[in-house]
Amino acid sequence: MPSQTTNLKKLLILSLMIAMDVVLSPLFRIEGMAPMSSVMNVIGVMLMGPFYGTIMAFVCGVLRMMLLGIPPLALTGAVFGALLAGIFYKIYPTVYSAMFGEFLGTGIIGSLLSYPVMAWFTGSRNGMYWFFYTPRFIGGAVIGSFVAFIVMKKLANVPTFQRIQAMFFNVKVGEEQHVTS
Repeated sequence: MPSQTTNLKKLLILSLMIAMDVVLSPLFRIEGMAPMSSVMNVIGVMLMGPFYGTIMAFVCGVLRMMLLGIPPLALTGAVFGALLAGIFYKIYPTVYSAMFGEFLGTGIIGSLLSYPVMAWFTGSRNGMYWFFYTPRFIGGAVIGSFVAFIVMKKLANVPTFQRIQAMFFNVKVGEEQHVTS
């Protein structure tokens, strides 16, 4: 059973990841794409697992909507990407499986669910169709996943990253390395 100190550390790391995501996403934004959100999703689930990674994506989406005026697309893309990246990473712990989950969750599922959400949000279906958001969401997920791949290759050997990852996955450092190629 995790101690109060461990739970506090997990919440602190989650808070730091949320802060980094909220600050970095608008800085490295391409119109209609949020590749930095995909970067943070992949890193977040590999560091903290699917539960905390999905919470991170949800809170970041809500904060981007409230603080930056981003439409609900901030939620439809990020949450499904983080959830599937985390599930795929938990089943097969490699950076490639997290990247695939991010691509599938954000690029395909998130983009398709964005159509009905935005049709409801704007009150109009004019000029929109089911695959309206798909090219941009796929582009952002692919770009972000490859950037995350590069970052994760560097972080895999950083002792602090390994210790934090071991805390979230309840293993001893060196017992099982989750970041594999």
